[in-house]
Order: sequence, then C-alpha cells, then structure tokens
Amino acid sequence: MYVVASTEVNESFPYGNFFDLDNQTLASNGTDVDVLSCLYEHIHALTNLSGCPPTHDKVLCWPPTPYNTLATQRCMFTINGMQYDEEDNATKFCNAEGFWEKSMYDSCVHSSSHSVLTHDVEYNTIIYCIGYSLSIIVLTIAVIIFVTFKELRCLRNTIHCNLFITYIFSALLWLLTLSFQMSSTAGLIECILLLTLLQFFNLTNFFWMMVEGLYLYLLVVETFSRIEVINKFAVYAIIGYGVPAVVALTWSIVKGVVGSRVADSLEIEVDCLWMQESGVDWIFKGPACAVLLINLIFLTSIMWVLITKLRSANTAETRQYRKASKALLVLIPLFGLTYLIVLYGPNEGMGRQIFDIARAFLLSTQGFFVALFYCFLNSEVRKAIKKSINRWRDARNIIRPQLRHSSNQTTKSFHKHSIGI
Repeated sequence: MYVVASTEVNESFPYGNFFDLDNQTLASNGTDVDVLSCLYEHIHALTNLSGCPPTHDKVLCWPPTPYNTLATQRCMFTINGMQYDEEDNATKFCNAEGFWEKSMYDSCVHSSSHSVLTHDVEYNTIIYCIGYSLSIIVLTIAVIIFVTFKELRCLRNTIHCNLFITYIFSALLWLLTLSFQMSSTAGLIECILLLTLLQFFNLTNFFWMMVEGLYLYLLVVETFSRIEVINKFAVYAIIGYGVPAVVALTWSIVKGVVGSRVADSLEIEVDCLWMQESGVDWIFKGPACAVLLINLIFLTSIMWVLITKLRSANTAETRQYRKASKALLVLIPLFGLTYLIVLYGPNEGMGRQIFDIARAFLLSTQGFFVALFYCFLNSEVRKAIKKSINRWRDARNIIRPQLRHSSNQTTKSFHKHSIGI
C-alpha cells in the first residue's frame, strides 16, 4: 500500500485522501518525485497520526502536524531560478479537523543580488559570464572577418556566419536573462519574451549545426545531386531558422497554457513560472536530440566515404573535405556531450559541484570553440588575413618613399625661397 498527497494544494483536504492507492494507480498518476520523497520521509508517522498528514505543496515538504498547530520552517532557497532568503520562515496551519490550510509564504522574499548565493553558485555564474562574454567577442570577430574579406564570401562561409550569429544571440540572451533574474523590477512580459527568444536561438544552434553536417554530406556523399540543392541558401535558412521558430512558438504556447494551470495550484506567487523546468520543455529538447542523431548519421556517412573512396585521391578538393570532416568530427561530440551534461547529472555532493562547473564551462564556451574551428584555424581564413596584411604593408612601403620624396622637394623649395633664389 502506498500513500500520496492530493494535487489540489490550494484547498484543504481530508486525512482520507492519503490512502487506498495501489501500485498501478500511483504509477498512472505520474506523481511528482518531490511529493513522494516528502511522504516517504514521514511514512513512519502515519501509523499513529493525530493531526494533519505530511504533504508537499510543490514548494516545501510539510511534516505531520498535530491539530490546531502552526507548522513553521525555513523558506525555500530557490524556485523558478529566483533566490530567496532562507533566514525567513514559511507557515502552514493544521486546523482542528485535520485539514491543512493554505501555506503562507508572505515572509519569503527575494534575496538581494548575491547576498545569500552560495560560493558554488557565484563561481558558476562567473564562469558562465566569462565564457559567454569571450564567445561573443570571438564570434563577432569571426563574423566580421567573413563579411569583410571578399575572397571568403561563399555559401559555406555564409552557413558558418549564420551559425556564429545564433551563438552570439544565444549568449547575449543568456546574459540578459541573468540580469532579469537579478532585477526586482522586471515583469512577466519581459520574462516570456526573453525565454522564448533564448529557446529559439538555442535551437538554431542545433539546427545550423545540422545544416553544417548536411552541407558537407551533400558535398561528399551526394555528389551527383549537390548542384540542385547545395546552392539554394533558402533551403538551409528554412531548416536553420524556420523549424526552430515553429518549435519555439509551439513551446511558448503550451508553456503558457500549462504554466497558468500550475500557477493556480502553487501556494506562492512567482515572478516568472516559465523558468520552472517541466515536461513541456521536451518540445524543444526532443528536436535537439533528433538533430544530434541526424548529425551523427551524416558524420558516419561522410567518414565512410572519405576512408573508402577518397583515400587514394590527393586533390585540393579532397583535402578540403578532409579538413572539414575533422572539424565536424571534433564539434559534434563536443556539442552532443554538452547537451547530455545539461540533461543529466548528480544532484548533491562533490559530484554536483564538479558537474555544475563542467556544465558552465562547456555551455558558455561552445561558441568560442565553434569560431576557433571554423574560422581561426581555417587555412583559407588565415591565408586571406595574411594576404591582406601583406597588401597593407606593400601599400605602406610604396607610400613612404613618395611621402619622403615629396617632403624633400618641399624642403628644397622652401630653402630656395628663403635665400631669395
């Protein structure tokens, strides 16, 4: 026999609601893990219960409490990404009939800036800020390079630029979201807009990475049909921006509907319920995982062709394919590993701290490594920059003698006039 709390937390509920649930009913209800953990923690007290049973109001776990008693405990540390002051108390009253009254969180207020942030959270935030700022700077330089040098303007580099741009906006929106969380004046509209754009650009990272894989796949594997498809940037733009836009819009609509229902059941007012993770988030997590799988298929096919069919060839085009494949081989595992780390990790202890630090570093520096492999380590880019520097030096060397000669002529003319010649 199992016990489970009623999900209607805004209303008082009787003692009898906790019993008569078998395994099948419990599994079908999809009860929240926090609720079960709360009940199991106090299950020993149910045998001789004289008062209100244990319950979880989706914010805190409330232990068994005698009749006509006010239960008191520390405020929650964090909810929906917002930090709260744990020095204050939350209360919940158990009345004479054994019913729980509504939880009172009026004393629980947001902590000011970093006042109650732990050192681990502070360090992780610093890593995120440094990593994203570094990525923004490096990616911006990379975009300027591709746009400035005419010899680098081609479809392949246009795809690179769009990938860079998605990373830039994703990093900027993360930093804006952080400032939103630290702000006490930001409203719900700003939260919804920021999070929707953040999810959109996060998805575009994945889909433009898939475009990179698709483009290389068509070049190497589908050599006979590449002329029809490859030169149409609109196709890649639809994949890179159109599909993520549909997914992000769908997520925002469903999140809004589900979030409003959850908000009605919560016993605490939150600034932006959209920051709360839920099953709805798989609307964008699912396509991201599918993109990773597709990219791995592209990579496997490309590597197979390069190993089996192009091993004996030594043309410039083949060498270019091989270099691009090496970059793709490095980036896809990095990209996939990062996403898996975001999804799963230890919940406590030293493992949690290491996990948080690794996640902060890998997530925030993704853009940096993408720009590094696709721009700064690209031989064409380095050759174009070197060529431009040489042209600038040659032009300066030509101008210098001309200026020196002109200066000498001016000096001689002035000398002649000064002596009256």
